[in-house]
Formats: sequence, C-alpha cells, structure tokens
Amino acid sequence: MNSHEVFFENKAADITLAGTLTIPQSQKPAPAVLLIPGMGPADRDCTLPGGNHKLFLVFADYLTQHGIAVLRYDKRGVGKSTGKFDLTVTTQDLAGDVLAGVEYLKTCTKINAKQIGLIGHSEGGIIASIIASQSKDIAFAVLLAPAVATGTEEVLDLVALQLQADGATQDLITRYRFARKQLMDLAKQEPDPVKAEGQMHGVFENYWRTLSESQKSESEKLLFAICSTNANDTIAMINSPWSRYYLACDTSALFKRITVPVLTLMGELDFIAFPKIIAPIVEHGFKQASNTDHTIVEFPKLNHWFQECKTGALAEYGATKETIAPAVLKTISEWIVARVK
Repeated sequence: MNSHEVFFENKAADITLAGTLTIPQSQKPAPAVLLIPGMGPADRDCTLPGGNHKLFLVFADYLTQHGIAVLRYDKRGVGKSTGKFDLTVTTQDLAGDVLAGVEYLKTCTKINAKQIGLIGHSEGGIIASIIASQSKDIAFAVLLAPAVATGTEEVLDLVALQLQADGATQDLITRYRFARKQLMDLAKQEPDPVKAEGQMHGVFENYWRTLSESQKSESEKLLFAICSTNANDTIAMINSPWSRYYLACDTSALFKRITVPVLTLMGELDFIAFPKIIAPIVEHGFKQASNTDHTIVEFPKLNHWFQECKTGALAEYGATKETIAPAVLKTISEWIVARVK
C-alpha cells in the first residue's frame, strides 16, 4: 500500500484542499473512493470528538488493503486545506470541494477513472447524493447514515428520539419540540436573517419562561436541547445559510436522478439518522429512479458512527473502544469489489 499527501483545487471557490491518497499494490489502475465526512470541521481522518477514534483512517486502511484506493481530505479551513469553514458554507458549497476531489482522481494514472465512487457519512450522504445525481464520473455511491430527513416534522422526530435516548423527560421533549418547530419555521419562512434572529430570540425567551427550574437544569445537561448557555449558538445555527439550505433541500428529488449502484447503511440505534425515518425516504427515491441496484442494510445495535452500543445515547459515543463495527467495513468492501470486477 502506498500513501501520499495530495492537494487539489476547487477553482470556483479559490480553495486548495489537502488530503491523503492511499493506493493498493496492483499492476493495473485501481478503483477508488472519496470519503465525505458529515457536519462540522472534520479533518482528513474524520477524528471524532475526544480524539480517540479516527473513522476515515480506519476506512482508508481497510479498503486499500482490499484493493480500493481511498482519498480522504481536510475540509476547507481545516488542517492544511485553505478557505474558511463556518455556518455560511452550505452543503452545496461542500459538494463543490468533493467534485474537485473527483476531478483530481481522474488525473491519477494509478486510478481507474471509470471506477470512482463516493462514501458519504451523515451530511456527506447528502453531498454524495448531490454529486451522484449530477456527475457522469461517479460509478457507485455508499451512503452511511445519510442525513436526508430535511422535512420539519422528520427533523423534529429525530431530535425527539435522540433526546429520549439521552434520558430527557417526555414533558421537556414535547415542550422543546414545539419551540424548535417555531425556530425552524422562522428559518424557512423569514428570508431576512436579521429579522428572523430577533424573532427566534423571542421564541426562546417565551419557551424558557415556561420551564420549571428542574427542566432548565435538565436542559443544560442535554446536548440536543436548547438552554440559556447555548441559545445564541443554537439560534445562529438554525438561522445560518447552512441550515437554511439544508431545510430547503429536497433530498428525495436527488435520489430520483441517481441511476448508479448505491448501498445505504444504517444503525438500529442511530437516532440522528433513525432507520425507520430515513429508510422510507431513500427507498421511495430510488424506486422513483427505477434504480435496480440499490441496497439498504440496517445493522443491529449500532449508533450514528456505526459503533456497537446499548441505547444510542450520545454519552456512549466517546466511551466505546470501537471505532467502527468490522461488519460494516466488510459489507462495504465486498459490495464495492463486486461492482468493479
């Protein structure tokens, strides 16, 4: 296995992305995948919070050992990549960075340009879908817990499920769901972000006044709940260009235009991309596209990072010693190899 640091340009955005390309020992050009991380300023290894797990490093090592070249990269503004990463950067902007990576792979003599695929996790699953729906250079795609539930009620259902897994009381979940809906509706309906911000703060203040002291204390301990200490950041996120694009994105329309082979993987205890909400969206889209090579696999007892867990609570993510379940790596590798023979 050969490993090289590489650089490629998103010329339209005037950004240079830095990454690592691993290539298997082979006498002929190898198939390749580009790894696309989820939300947040991820580095090329997709180092998880706490630094104990490097998801994409594990992916790259495993897949390259099984004959598949892998390109992973620092997101714009992270590591050695130029540009800025913040909430003004939309999913569509990030898709441009990935397309630049695809163009780079096409120039590599040790890569089979007709066998370039994408593996996208969470928001990366939407990015992979955007590109696969538009580009003729993509041969296949793997969607890992894709965050394709962009409808208000679907997103609210996911938030409620994660809060429940984290131990929130039902009364708090009900109250927060109502407030969160008001915040999201403002992001979707008020085009002026300055006006929306003021109205959102009003929504929060009214919501916070309705809570008992015990519910306020409970909220402070829940990552997915808005509270006095994170209200400004939460409102800024919901009101941001990134969030506004995401909430307006019709992901089912993307799937209707994808005709290449697609593998979608989900974890039973992933409440960020809960299978019972996500799978029907994906399945419906691919039926609309008459895509005959689409597979959905749900793994028991796995969370959003495809780690084995007991409840799906966020506290388990950093506590586990497992970076990713071996069965997931095996499934992806075998599925890709079967399609690039």
